[in-house]
Amino acid sequence: MPTTLGPVMLDLEGTALTAEERTLLARPEVGGVILFARNTESAEQVRELSLAIRSVRPELLLAIDQEGGRVQRLRQGVTRLPSMARLAAGVARHPEVTRRLCQDAGWLLGMEMAACGLDLSFAPVLDVDDGTSTVIGDRSFSADPEIVAALAGAFVNGLHEAGMVAVGKHFPGHGGVAADSHHELPVDPRPLEVLRQRDLVPFTRLAGRLDGIMPAHVVYSAFDSRPAGFSPVWLGLLRQSLGFKGVIFSDDLSMAGAASAGSPGERALAALNAGCDMLLVCNDRAAATDVLDACRQRPGVSRLTRLRYGRARPVLSTLTALSRWRRVHAHLEALA
Repeated sequence: MPTTLGPVMLDLEGTALTAEERTLLARPEVGGVILFARNTESAEQVRELSLAIRSVRPELLLAIDQEGGRVQRLRQGVTRLPSMARLAAGVARHPEVTRRLCQDAGWLLGMEMAACGLDLSFAPVLDVDDGTSTVIGDRSFSADPEIVAALAGAFVNGLHEAGMVAVGKHFPGHGGVAADSHHELPVDPRPLEVLRQRDLVPFTRLAGRLDGIMPAHVVYSAFDSRPAGFSPVWLGLLRQSLGFKGVIFSDDLSMAGAASAGSPGERALAALNAGCDMLLVCNDRAAATDVLDACRQRPGVSRLTRLRYGRARPVLSTLTALSRWRRVHAHLEALA
């Protein structure tokens, strides 16, 4: 019988596990932990925290948002990463050099996060930047969907080289709305055909190579009245039309963009019923408890175990001995 993991990914309060958190992580509904900046002092401390979590549940998935630029939770003891827009800046003049740089960046990110004991970073961002969304902005590779697909594809290749999985976000595209789903529910009124020709292009090109996808807390009102992460129509399109076979992560269920689906427990069940495999619930312990209780009777998910780091973990102190790491580290630090 295949190994399964619970469908809930939780956060932690600080840089070390508390007794309460040890009890919480032992619950079978928990399948993973996501780290934020408050959990990270240094690369070595994150490695120790990862070991402490695995001493409670060795099988749990450990994740972080380590995109680069504005979104880099761990900064001490690892490479300072530029934004994806900065990585892509030379693509018009030097397309092949830029593609190699993106692949190298994915490789370095994967190696460093693996050395810290983590299984995945929620990257790359596949949103197409059309100048509307400040929450996306330079987190996107480009305003051109084909460039996003090509450079994100190279980044995915680099992650896979390092033995790290790739999680694309935010399906079907967050770049066309001004509102920030952390604080409100954005509505994108564009018709599906426009989305297919623009925002959906990177997801369509990369669906067969991504290990995970995170849908947006955005309503695409011409297609469905529900946010994408709660929409069996959108997630059905992802599975059936795009042929995606990996893991679907909800975005954080504590975000304001998720509130339309009801209480935290109701949001959890709505996301699972729509087709999500793993639910993120962060920065709200009461909501997390509600979600865990709501998921008590839900079966574990066997496909989640595919996301474990796929090779022997590198050692932080020996990464600097790799000539590729030294070269890429110097280049990315200069760009950042």
